[in-house]
Amino acid sequence: MVVTLRAQRHEDLPLLTGADAGFDDFGPAAVHSTPVPPSLDESGALTVVAADGAVAGDVSWHWRHWGPNRASWCPMIGIWLAPEYRGQGIGRAAQRQLAELFFRQTTVNRIEAHTDVDNIAEQRALEAAGFQREAIVRGVQWRDGAYHDGYLYAVLRGEI
Repeated sequence: MVVTLRAQRHEDLPLLTGADAGFDDFGPAAVHSTPVPPSLDESGALTVVAADGAVAGDVSWHWRHWGPNRASWCPMIGIWLAPEYRGQGIGRAAQRQLAELFFRQTTVNRIEAHTDVDNIAEQRALEAAGFQREAIVRGVQWRDGAYHDGYLYAVLRGEI
């Protein structure tokens, strides 16, 4: 599947609404009037553009700290796709591209992803992108009025 990742544009924002997959109800989202091209050193997001040139969704990341030094940090990635672009391999391709971008442009050794235990589609996409399920994390995510369990996935430098 051919997809492109690019910096988000102002006109992308109305298309990146989320909250329709059953795993997206995290409460009110922050509204940014002007998207800023992200630095990989900070939390950020990129727009996923499908082969047809349309905005299909976005990939994002924030940093996890497993130790006090920068060498012990890793990005935790996530994805949202519009319903009409799900089930086509776009999620797998976009998450793999984001992982490859981090490995190419930074010194990180590990990239993580987390998904709800009931989100089978995302589990399959992560595994197809080269991530391995490592653990169940209990009661980790507050969503839709309750705490939910999730699976922690990761890929190490050299594995993809």
